[in-house]
Amino acid sequence: MDTPALPLSLSLPLSGYIRPAQAAPQAAWLLVLMHGVGSNAQDLFSLAPYVPPQFHVLSLQAPYAMGPDAFAWFQFSVNPDGSRSIAADQELHSRALVAQTVEQAAQQLGVPPERVIVGGFSQGGIMSLSLLLTQPALLHGICVWHSRLLPEVLPEQVDSAQLAGRQVWLSHGTEDNVIPLRSAHQTRDHLTPMPVALRYREYPCTHTIHQDELRDCVQWLQELTQA
Repeated sequence: MDTPALPLSLSLPLSGYIRPAQAAPQAAWLLVLMHGVGSNAQDLFSLAPYVPPQFHVLSLQAPYAMGPDAFAWFQFSVNPDGSRSIAADQELHSRALVAQTVEQAAQQLGVPPERVIVGGFSQGGIMSLSLLLTQPALLHGICVWHSRLLPEVLPEQVDSAQLAGRQVWLSHGTEDNVIPLRSAHQTRDHLTPMPVALRYREYPCTHTIHQDELRDCVQWLQELTQA
């Protein structure tokens, strides 16, 4: 796929790829996507052709290099009991960069926060969840695929009243062999009592976006533009 480089007219803290919206500037939305660990900005940018044309699609690249064309938002290790320990300083740094990038991209594209959606797969989904819970004023909603909620972020969570009206797409694979389904249940249970509009779905797949999952999430995005 021909993936146009981030246009020079955008000056952002993080690099990536963009597909401009086909809507009039005053009606355009912004979808910011973040890849999983060990991947890069081209990964989720491959979804751009499926995203409704009202959206600018901005696919970001994480700041920490793991190898050739492989990046992470933060490093982590798996403990003997299956739990994970993260490099908290890296997560905090990446979250700050993501927040700055989302805010500056929206400003430069002329998109108000009420038309900004931030999403991601796996570790990118973690970043989306963390941004929603700590800086909800930057966005209208998030879409999260096959991810988990960081307990390290919960002490920074804003008062739930500040999340009123936010939209959340949360989906997971019933056979996910990287981030278990129970992680999605924990995220769902954490968000359920909050004043967000939560759409939760499960699909018969492993740690990958199921074709029905993509179709349903795209329909959810379309519904947001029509609300």
